[in-house]
Amino acid sequence: MEVRDTDFEREVLERSHSIPVLVDFWAPWCRPCEVVGPVLENLADEFEGRFLLATVDIDQNPRASANYAVRSIPLVLALRDGEVLAQLVGVQSEGVYRQLVENLLRSDDGASV
Repeated sequence: MEVRDTDFEREVLERSHSIPVLVDFWAPWCRPCEVVGPVLENLADEFEGRFLLATVDIDQNPRASANYAVRSIPLVLALRDGEVLAQLVGVQSEGVYRQLVENLLRSDDGASV
């Protein structure tokens, strides 16, 4: 789901109280972002709705980017209950993203990320 400054609070922060959320901060000119996006989308499909994947174009949504001090992209944040539990900067292997998702889902059961 693409999220904008105007709906970030509702679609990401509020929803993170009922479902874990991954936020992918990216930009159209960012070549590494072109690698990360499809990996995250595949994981979202594989985990069949157990977490929400939200994407934020930093060029179009400067407020969300500033609120999370985005300085380098791609940046992936794992949120639960409105709080950032973990983050990954730059391109990582699929295994690293998978581990992030698995840890985030475990945090839904009270474990830490």
